[in-house]
Amino acid sequence: MKTNSAKSSRRPPPKHYRQFKKQFPAVVEAYERLGEACHWHGPLEPKMRELVKIGIAIGAGLETGTRAHTRLALDAGATPEEIRHAALLATTTVGFPSMMRAMTWVNDVLEK
Repeated sequence: MKTNSAKSSRRPPPKHYRQFKKQFPAVVEAYERLGEACHWHGPLEPKMRELVKIGIAIGAGLETGTRAHTRLALDAGATPEEIRHAALLATTTVGFPSMMRAMTWVNDVLEK
């Protein structure tokens, strides 16, 4: 399995995730191993994977996931325009109101 060379530039995970990891280390270790295996299984480059993950998080209505993958997409080299385009593409799948909600999450991260 490949390792993520961008990991060193990542921001620390949110406080609640760190607390959960401290309380349930074996669960988080297994979850993170599964995530790494899925992440590196196919041919998509890191930036594309994060843009896809933004779309998945938006489709599922996951605010924390949308924010996290917006940050990770930036870390992987995505531009704000590419990230906003990924969010905009949700319009015809999840609807205009859902896309607008997600766009506020994306913009909150991008404007920091």
